[in-house]
Amino acid sequence: MKDKLQTAQVIISALPYIQKFRDKIFVVKYGGSAQLDENLKSDFIKDIALLQLVGCKVIVVHGGGKKINSYLDKLNIKSEFVDGLRVTDKEAMEVVEMVLSGNINKELTALLNKNGARAIGVSGKDANLLKAKTLNNGKYGFVGEIEYVNTAVLNGLLQNGLIPVVAPIATDDEANSYNINADLCASKIASALKAERVIFLTDTQGILDNDKKLISKLNESQINELKNTGVISGGMMPKVDAALECVKSGVKNAHILDGRLSHSLLLELFTDDGIGTMIRQ
Repeated sequence: MKDKLQTAQVIISALPYIQKFRDKIFVVKYGGSAQLDENLKSDFIKDIALLQLVGCKVIVVHGGGKKINSYLDKLNIKSEFVDGLRVTDKEAMEVVEMVLSGNINKELTALLNKNGARAIGVSGKDANLLKAKTLNNGKYGFVGEIEYVNTAVLNGLLQNGLIPVVAPIATDDEANSYNINADLCASKIASALKAERVIFLTDTQGILDNDKKLISKLNESQINELKNTGVISGGMMPKVDAALECVKSGVKNAHILDGRLSHSLLLELFTDDGIGTMIRQ
């Protein structure tokens, strides 16, 4: 009986957050270990299904770096990272699009539907959802910078009770395909929709200080200081830049979470203390 009462108390403690977040838009960037470990993947799918069932409007933007690496290795196509971004030539772009739009996207969509959610998989090329130009004058090859998000498409899907599962591939007026960093893609979508929250699942606890302790809350000036001292560097840079762009564009809060922890999404959103780093104005 004691365990049952504790379960009931946990559910009741989440009630204020469920009421607060009903009909709000959440953009969730899904990647890293949470995407590769089958148990973590199952937990993530259930978290997203639950968010929809309690009335949240959820958009999932997924990465796929490790699976892309695997396919590029099999095909003997070289790949490198500069400034935390994958340099993508035309040959690699074909593999990136195949893996993101054709493999990972459809698997996630099918799993969400199997678990009681209503999801639809889309690429940024569908209905001109994401229009882009080459990033930094082609420094990274076919890596793009999003110039336009077709919010009418996303709002239409959300209003019809669907979860858009977005593969971060964009196009330009010449129908070229561009690889978009998934963190920056989630940021652009959240900013365009003025989402309630944007959440980035990573393979770290969040943002750590020099003593490797979690920093639970940050603002822009604190982030700049951590960049200048080298505490924030490498692959964390695009995530932090994406989070900052969101809150400066009208998104209420951005969260960087440890996707290696089961149900980290629910723990961050529906508990008082949360478990990751929250970035705000």
